[in-house]
Amino acid sequence: MTKKKTAVIKVKQIGSPIRRDSKQRLHLKGLGLGKLNAIRELQDTPEVQGLIRKVRHMVQLVSE
Repeated sequence: MTKKKTAVIKVKQIGSPIRRDSKQRLHLKGLGLGKLNAIRELQDTPEVQGLIRKVRHMVQLVSE
Protein backbone atom coordinates (compact mmCIF):
# COMPACT_ATOMS: atom_id res chain seq x y z
CA MET A 1 0.00 0.00 0.00
CA THR A 2 1.13 3.51 -0.70
CA LYS A 3 0.63 6.28 1.78
CA LYS A 4 -0.73 9.58 0.59
CA LYS A 5 1.31 12.61 1.49
CA THR A 6 -0.83 15.23 3.15
CA ALA A 7 -0.18 18.91 2.68
CA VAL A 8 1.27 20.94 5.53
CA ILE A 9 0.05 24.44 6.34
CA LYS A 10 1.59 27.02 8.66
CA VAL A 11 -0.72 28.89 11.00
CA LYS A 12 0.31 32.00 12.94
CA GLN A 13 -1.61 33.47 15.86
CA ILE A 14 -2.14 37.21 15.39
CA GLY A 15 -4.92 37.87 17.90
CA SER A 16 -5.23 37.51 21.65
CA PRO A 17 -7.74 35.12 23.25
CA ILE A 18 -8.38 37.65 26.03
CA ARG A 19 -12.09 38.59 26.26
CA ARG A 20 -13.02 35.86 23.79
CA ASP A 21 -15.49 33.04 24.17
CA SER A 22 -14.12 29.98 25.98
CA LYS A 23 -14.77 27.83 22.90
CA GLN A 24 -12.50 30.05 20.83
CA ARG A 25 -9.74 29.62 23.41
CA LEU A 26 -10.17 25.86 23.17
CA HIS A 27 -10.00 26.03 19.37
CA LEU A 28 -6.68 27.87 19.61
CA LYS A 29 -5.37 25.24 22.02
CA GLY A 30 -6.54 22.55 19.61
CA LEU A 31 -4.41 24.16 16.92
CA GLY A 32 -1.46 24.19 19.31
CA LEU A 33 -1.41 27.96 19.65
CA GLY A 34 -1.51 30.07 22.78
CA LYS A 35 0.84 33.03 22.51
CA LEU A 36 0.93 35.86 20.00
CA ASN A 37 3.10 35.29 16.93
CA ALA A 38 3.29 31.55 17.63
CA ILE A 39 3.59 29.50 14.43
CA ARG A 40 2.58 25.86 14.02
CA GLU A 41 2.89 23.50 11.07
CA LEU A 42 -0.25 21.37 10.83
CA GLN A 43 -1.55 18.70 8.50
CA ASP A 44 -4.14 20.07 6.08
CA THR A 45 -7.19 18.06 7.15
CA PRO A 46 -10.88 18.97 7.27
CA GLU A 47 -10.71 19.05 11.07
CA VAL A 48 -7.87 21.58 11.09
CA GLN A 49 -9.60 23.66 8.41
CA GLY A 50 -12.72 23.77 10.62
CA LEU A 51 -10.73 24.97 13.64
CA ILE A 52 -9.06 27.66 11.54
CA ARG A 53 -12.44 28.77 10.23
CA LYS A 54 -13.75 29.19 13.80
CA VAL A 55 -10.89 31.49 14.85
CA ARG A 56 -10.01 33.06 11.49
CA HIS A 57 -10.03 36.52 13.07
CA MET A 58 -7.14 35.50 15.38
CA VAL A 59 -4.96 33.47 13.00
CA GLN A 60 -3.44 33.79 9.56
CA LEU A 61 -1.92 31.33 7.16
CA VAL A 62 1.80 31.88 6.61
CA SER A 63 3.37 31.29 3.22
CA GLU A 64 6.85 29.89 2.99
